Amino acid sequence: MAMGYAELLRARHAMRLLAGTLTGRLPNATGPLAIVLFTRAEGGSYTLAGVLSAVYGLATAVGQPMLGRLVDLHGQPRVMFPAAVLSALGMLLLTAVGTDPVWVATAGVFVAGVCTPPLEGGLRALWPSVLKGPEKVHRAYALDAVAQEVMFAVGPLLVTVFVALWSEAAALLVINAMGVLGALWVVVSPPSRAWRSEPREPHWLGALRSAGLLALLATFFFVGLALGAVAVASVSYADEHGEALISSHLLSALGFGALAGGVVYGARHWAGVPERRLVWLVLALAVGYMPLVLVPGVIAMTALAGLSGVFLAPALACAFVVVDRHAPSGTVTEAFSWLVTTFGVGAAAGTGVVGPVIEWGGAAAGFAVVGGGGLAAFVVLLLTGRAFSVASATSRSAPVAGPASGQGHASPPVTEAENDRNGAPEPGFRTGRQA
Repeated sequence: MAMGYAELLRARHAMRLLAGTLTGRLPNATGPLAIVLFTRAEGGSYTLAGVLSAVYGLATAVGQPMLGRLVDLHGQPRVMFPAAVLSALGMLLLTAVGTDPVWVATAGVFVAGVCTPPLEGGLRALWPSVLKGPEKVHRAYALDAVAQEVMFAVGPLLVTVFVALWSEAAALLVINAMGVLGALWVVVSPPSRAWRSEPREPHWLGALRSAGLLALLATFFFVGLALGAVAVASVSYADEHGEALISSHLLSALGFGALAGGVVYGARHWAGVPERRLVWLVLALAVGYMPLVLVPGVIAMTALAGLSGVFLAPALACAFVVVDRHAPSGTVTEAFSWLVTTFGVGAAAGTGVVGPVIEWGGAAAGFAVVGGGGLAAFVVLLLTGRAFSVASATSRSAPVAGPASGQGHASPPVTEAENDRNGAPEPGFRTGRQA
C-alpha cells in the first residue's frame, strides 16, 4: 500500500503540485473560521460574523466554476495567480477597515471568495500529464481526497496557532499570504505552464451540457447536505451530553474514517466501470450515516462517526474519475470546479435545514437529516443511471496525451461529435460564441 503511494509521489512534479495546491487552498479551508474569529475580535456580533462567512462561502461557490472556465480557455498561470492575489487583497481590505463600515467589509469578503483560484480542479486536470496511466491517475485522485481531509483538519489548527501567536487579523493575512505563495508555486511549475485544455466546442452552458455531470452534481449536493448537517448535529449531541468537546471528537473520528478509507481505496486496483462502483460507494456511505440516528453513548457514537466516514473519501475519489469521464472536451477544470461548488452549496443547505429540525426533535432528528441526505444521494444516482450509462459508452477512449497532457497547444477545432465525449446533441444553441 505505502509503496504505491511512494511511487506516485516520486513522479516528477507530483509532490510539488500536491503540496502547492494544498497550501494555496488554505485560505478557502480556513476562511469561514478566520472571518468569524476576526469579526468577533473587532466587536462584531455573531450574526454579522455569520453573514460575512456566508457571503464568503456563496462568493466562492459562484467564483469556482467561473474561474474554472477561464482556466480552460486561457491556461492556469494567467488565471490562478492573479485570482489568488485579488483574493488576498480582498482579505487585506477586510483587515484594514475592520467591520465598520459593514458594506466595505462585505465587499472585501466577497472579492476574497469570488476570486478564490480553482486550484482543486486545476490539480485534477494536471494529474494525467504528470502521472502516465489511468491507474496512477485514479490513485492520485484518492490521495487528493485523503489530503483534502488532512487540510481541513490542519487548517483550522493553524488559524488558532496564528491567533495565539499574533492576532486574528494577522492570522487572516498570514493564511492568505500562504495561499498566494502556494498558487505561485503551482503555476510556475512546468506542468502548469505547459498544460492546455483539450479543444472545446463553444457553448454557453460549458461543462453543464453533460447529462452525466449534472447527475453527479445532483448526487453530491445531497452528500454535501449530509456533511453540513452532521457538523451541526454533532454540536447538538455534545450539548445534550454537557460537554462541548464531544462534537470535535465526533468530527475528528469522521475525518479519520474518511482518511483511512481513502488510503485503502487508492492502494488497490479496481476493475469495472467507475459509474457502477460509485453507486455502491454512495450506498455504503448512506448506510454508514443511518446508525447515527441511534445517538448512543459517547464512545459508541464516536465509533459510529468513524465508520460513517469510511466511504466518504473513496466516493469522492471515484467521483473525480467520473467527472473526468463525463466532462465535455475542453471543460475539465470547470467541471471539477462545479463539483466543488455543488458540494459546498449542499453543505450550506445542510447547516440551514438541520437547525430547525434539531430545535424540533433534538440531536437524533438532526442525524436523521444526515442519513436522509445520504439516502437521497443514492436515490438520485439510481434515478439518473441512464445519463451515466449513455455517457460512459462514449467516454474518452484515446490515451491521455496531446493538449490536455501538456504536450503542446490545443489542436484546431474539431467537429461536435469528436469534441463532445458525451455525444450530447445541442439543438438550439449557436456555436459561434465562446463558451
